[in-house]
Amino acid sequence: MITLTFPDGATREMEPGVSGADVALAISKSLSKKAVASKINGVLSDLSDPIHADADIEIVTRDAPEALELIRHDCAHVLAEAVQDLFPGTQVTIGPVIENGFYYDFARDEPFSVDDFAAIEKRMRQIIERDAPFTKELWSRDEAKAFFAEKGEHYKVELVDMIPEGEDLKIYRQGDWLDLCRGPHMPSVGKIGPAFKLMKVAGAYWRGDANNPMLSRIYGTAWASEKELKAYLHMLEEAEKRDHRRLGREMDLYHFQEEGPGVVFWHPKGWTVFQEMISYMRRRLDDTGYQEVNAPQILDKALWETSGHWDWYRENMFVTQTEDDRVFAIKPMNCPGHVQIFKHGLKSYRDLPLRLSEFGSVSRYEPSGALHGLMRVRAFTQDDAHIFCTEDQMAEECLKINDLILSTYADFGFHEIVVKLSTRPEKRVGSDELWDHAEAVMSEVLKTIEEQSEGRIKTDILPGEGAFYGPKFEYTLRDAIGREWQCGTTQVDFNLPERFGAFFVDADGEKKTPVMIHRAICGSMERFLGILIEDYAGHFPLWLAPTQVVVTTITSAADDYAAEVAQKLRAAGVRAELDIRNEKINYKVREHSVTKVPLIFVCGNREAEEGTVNIRRLGSKDQTVMSFDDAMAMMLEEMTPPDVKRRKG
Repeated sequence: MITLTFPDGATREMEPGVSGADVALAISKSLSKKAVASKINGVLSDLSDPIHADADIEIVTRDAPEALELIRHDCAHVLAEAVQDLFPGTQVTIGPVIENGFYYDFARDEPFSVDDFAAIEKRMRQIIERDAPFTKELWSRDEAKAFFAEKGEHYKVELVDMIPEGEDLKIYRQGDWLDLCRGPHMPSVGKIGPAFKLMKVAGAYWRGDANNPMLSRIYGTAWASEKELKAYLHMLEEAEKRDHRRLGREMDLYHFQEEGPGVVFWHPKGWTVFQEMISYMRRRLDDTGYQEVNAPQILDKALWETSGHWDWYRENMFVTQTEDDRVFAIKPMNCPGHVQIFKHGLKSYRDLPLRLSEFGSVSRYEPSGALHGLMRVRAFTQDDAHIFCTEDQMAEECLKINDLILSTYADFGFHEIVVKLSTRPEKRVGSDELWDHAEAVMSEVLKTIEEQSEGRIKTDILPGEGAFYGPKFEYTLRDAIGREWQCGTTQVDFNLPERFGAFFVDADGEKKTPVMIHRAICGSMERFLGILIEDYAGHFPLWLAPTQVVVTTITSAADDYAAEVAQKLRAAGVRAELDIRNEKINYKVREHSVTKVPLIFVCGNREAEEGTVNIRRLGSKDQTVMSFDDAMAMMLEEMTPPDVKRRKG
């Protein structure tokens, strides 16, 4: 007999060779009907796989989170069968699961188009309704190559050759159709259900190599229920409406062009928002004991060799060579420069913690295909800081950083946050003892973060995802339509100060190497602004809006009064524009609404006579008439940044 241990710690003695399906049925018929896979010693497996030795086991039901990957994997197989049924002669290549769905690459003389989707989806539904079982077979390498070669599936023959010698070669059948696949799969295609949709088609080179043939890639999405599918499609519609690239054009914030790939051309309105963000961050840093510095933009190769970035990050750096054969790099990060500032002049333990901040312009090479509006650029500004402290101060500094990050996110409207601890990667520098110590401290800090938030802040561990020089916290926030963005980081570094010979004089008179904590809140300011544009759908809170109010007229008789209103607003620090064009008021209101102006003050003859304004808010059909003095007071209160309000309060 073998002993199977369940997630709750319960055990059961069963015959060797028992399958997950047998175990599920032994527990209950209802579980047997819901089961789609099993996890054996933590590894997701076919429900039919035999178990020959003692093991931990978990029965995976269709509504479990792990089942979603199986639903999508199985759906990719059904897509491939449907395509070959409808378009004979098409070769299938690979069809992996990706975030929110799957894709399959096909070799076909005529590429697919979205016009083919209706027929393909119809055939997929017929295959799913047929509910053929998935069955696994183990074939020899020669048998598989001969089979696929006879069918003209030359890409599959190549895939067989890529499978390492000694590794099982698995074939999964679904009725008469079969595919080479590592698995696992659910018991039958019917388990996929109806909640799927083909999304788009694109070209893709075989094995990602531009020297290879171009394939036709069909993307799809699949979910456990039609309700989840509907919610996902709605989210995509919302995301398209909120796309920062489109809104950036409509709001006249910035643009990109071919002569400067991956660098932003800021327009006056976009630069206004950007500078408001910088001003906000400066005030927050001033309040929490940071000193702002500015490190050089270009530094000798030798410095980057000492820091280790030349070996670890060279392919992402922009490099130039001068006539005297000196090699320089445009800085991809600020940390080596901050170490040089720390080293300039003798430092005592009394000077620590020393918090140096910089809104540093950095440049990193990104492949052209990876560039994506403000979200992925080649030149950006980091709200970067480095804290030099003792080991005893490290935990407290991490908690202070955490408070600053969370309160900053709250001021921008983000309240659903996950803090993840990333631990040592396989390739790293520094001794295991230093890593042990750093990870132990940060694990305790993570517990404190969770306890202090009383469960509001979620935490997680990311094994092996730390920086090469130390463990780190990653801060992930959720936006208005449920997407997650990783922004802030806190990274502990014992390595860089030591590499540069940085030290402070301790109370005992001895030289000690400081701990260096790398810290970013927004991360890339450009990317964070892109996130804000999409989160707000362009409707910035008044304190951030590039144009806070437009004063406009109904008739030219009110032009002088409107100009006076606009002048008084500007004198009070309001970002106000005047629109006295000879256009109908509805046209002007509609135009300014498209550019997301939060407030419109409409002035007519009556308003001029009474000293009032007619207020229209973006997104509301209501109109409010208010005296100009009251409207001014309302604006001044509403446009006050949240951190300034706290100071006054």
